[in-house]
Amino acid sequence: MKPAILAALFALASPLLAQSHDHGAAHGSAVPATPYAGFEAREIKSLSENDLAQLRAGKGWGLALPAELNGKPGPAHLLELKDQIGLSAEQVSAIEALFATMQADAIAAGERFIQAEAALSDAFAGEGLNEVTLRRLLADSAEARADLRFVHLRQHLATVEVLSEEQIAIYSRLRGYTSDPCASVPEGHDAAMWRKHNGCE
Repeated sequence: MKPAILAALFALASPLLAQSHDHGAAHGSAVPATPYAGFEAREIKSLSENDLAQLRAGKGWGLALPAELNGKPGPAHLLELKDQIGLSAEQVSAIEALFATMQADAIAAGERFIQAEAALSDAFAGEGLNEVTLRRLLADSAEARADLRFVHLRQHLATVEVLSEEQIAIYSRLRGYTSDPCASVPEGHDAAMWRKHNGCE
């Protein structure tokens, strides 16, 4: 390529290179931050402080979404919405018992999962980890997580036994999983009965 053409290309590229450098300098570094920056300070690398707090409190941690989003309500949210759903005293008592069992079991299972993840994190922090040990550590963690998930999901199965279809429909609407049936009455339905059955009153 001729020197004159090279010089022209360089002249065109120089402002772009300068802008790129200035953009990086404005953000403190020309190297973009990784999404894991700061995670190295965690006690257990795979779990945040919020993760640990939720697990130790027996919270759902998103483990029951397959049930929750398929019309199988969880006891915690049912109790939060008991008045809007119209739960009877007997239903509330039954769901409170399910919740108490779930929370106690979830705290214990959550602690086992935390310890399994801690063991995995510690193994990588040390020396001499081999594939055989890694397989065992991963199996321990997977089993602990599956146990924890079972604790939550089984109670979603149990709640369905004490709820009516109408109550489940109201729950789903209140949680924002379905469109609002109160906005309009389908053609061919008695308006008063439709609104009553869907908890619109």
